[in-house]
Amino acid sequence: MTVTEPINTADTPKRGLETSTLDLPGWKHVYSGKVRDLYEPADASINTQFGQECVLVVASDRISAFDHVLSSEIPDKGRILTQLSLWWFDQLDVEHHVLASTVEDGVPAAVEGRGMICKKLEMFPVECIARGYLTGSGLAEYRQSGTVCSIPLPEGLVDGSRLEKAIFTPSGKAAVGEHDENITYDAVVSMVGDDIAGRLSELTLKIYSKAEEIARERGIILADTKVEFGYDVVTGTITLGDEVLTPDSSRFWDASTYKPGQAQPSYDKQYVRDWLTSAESGWDKASDTPPPALPADVVERTRARYVEAYEKLTGRTF
Repeated sequence: MTVTEPINTADTPKRGLETSTLDLPGWKHVYSGKVRDLYEPADASINTQFGQECVLVVASDRISAFDHVLSSEIPDKGRILTQLSLWWFDQLDVEHHVLASTVEDGVPAAVEGRGMICKKLEMFPVECIARGYLTGSGLAEYRQSGTVCSIPLPEGLVDGSRLEKAIFTPSGKAAVGEHDENITYDAVVSMVGDDIAGRLSELTLKIYSKAEEIARERGIILADTKVEFGYDVVTGTITLGDEVLTPDSSRFWDASTYKPGQAQPSYDKQYVRDWLTSAESGWDKASDTPPPALPADVVERTRARYVEAYEKLTGRTF
């Protein structure tokens, strides 16, 4: 089985975003992505407790847009994403990486609600994306060539068109601050081999199909979603990792306002993107300058949108 290198090991340097981190007893910081921080056990006792190597995944309140991590944060975003991911893990019949998610089971109290102790996986170098609707970068490619990730689609589709059958449209993982690029299925085969590529596609579409059905019952359209998988060296299984089916990794639309042929309002950072590209922000996204801080009303509306997505999907009050 072909796999990538582990997330980190004791003798490899820290990689990723330079950001402030927490001093968590029993854990040491090893990596920061745009939104999440990873910690490894400071000694072997925690690994012994769970019977395998593990990592502490902590979701921050950071928000990114246009491949920049903004200086502004969205209050409670880390807790919302974590709790929504945990809810989805319970809905899906797929092997996942979560070992513990409560203080009682070992999560540090300082990150309660936004920290998960997870299996340490050897991650595959592929962003696994399922699309059931045509929009975003898929729409841009379709308008040029009639394809998405080289998959031919019928003529006459518009922004928001529902596809007859969901498609697997992977992308290659980019470094922090760079943009993931759509790739073909053949490119995935060349990276991980035919058997694993087939399994990644199968699992991704299985997750999308189940989640799309659940979301639709709650008045939400799941247009597309990104998931990530890794290899569990203990069980020998391909395992769902990272977050799953959150507004940061998926495109959710309100079914009551859905109308093909136009951009659909979504449950994500739409307010942030809209403000950053407005004249009010004064920011040129084509420049190398970092984005400005967000106004308070944009922060508040963005938080409200995340909360609304959580509550409509789970039926719980945040």
